[in-house]
Amino acid sequence: MRTTTGDGETPSTPRDVKDLRVWRETIELCKAVYQATARFPKEELYGLTAQMRRAAVAIPSNLAEGRGRGTKKDYRQFVVLARGSASELETQVIIAEELGLLAAEASRSLSDHVGQVLRMLYGLSASLSKEDGPA
Repeated sequence: MRTTTGDGETPSTPRDVKDLRVWRETIELCKAVYQATARFPKEELYGLTAQMRRAAVAIPSNLAEGRGRGTKKDYRQFVVLARGSASELETQVIIAEELGLLAAEASRSLSDHVGQVLRMLYGLSASLSKEDGPA
């Protein structure tokens, strides 16, 4: 039986990013953002819809790119970029609600999901800061 770290990683074996719980959660967040923005008016297609989708997609994409780089330093940097994209999305959800594009319940649900992802990313970042060696 393998032991795992808090994110499900085994300490001694390199793993695919798709095995990370945080990556899977960011994919679920992307799906939620796409579903929520599908209801936005067509005139927002190149505005807030595109911005929110781009930020949501950037989160798991940065995790994947950082993981694929092969060094902890690079991986940490891409986790920081993913946190930035999550923070950007958090702000965009607020804007969408303020503009009446998202109902309060949908906004709260997305905000909670983003908050969960941010906590996971901060945990991953802290974990990577303590470790040495290749990713």
